[in-house]
Amino acid sequence: MPATEARAFRDASGEMPLQEWLNDLEQSEPRAHAKCLAVILELAAKGHELRRPASDALRDGIRELRTRVGRVHYRILYFFFGKHAACLSHGITKEDEVPDKDIELAIRRKKLVERDSERYTGTFE
Repeated sequence: MPATEARAFRDASGEMPLQEWLNDLEQSEPRAHAKCLAVILELAAKGHELRRPASDALRDGIRELRTRVGRVHYRILYFFFGKHAACLSHGITKEDEVPDKDIELAIRRKKLVERDSERYTGTFE
């Protein structure tokens, strides 16, 4: 299986919500930040083969990268596009299920990326 290119969603103004979330996480919770980066690298290495506990399907093509530190659960919502690419929509901290509003946001972003992946995705640090 070829490597999967992990890209971040980029909005029309050029902002990347995942990058901003990761930057904030690096300052507030360095261990969680490191674990999120590790699971992103695991996605890049395994692509569609990545399964629980690191990844799980939500709905409408939206998936989640999963990690936790202590009792706090960190999720990065993503979807696949093209042949070997995944777009990381945004990250959240949660206690229960992933809120519908976050899944809906990822679905809207997926539609934009499907229309124009060059405009609506970017590489992140």
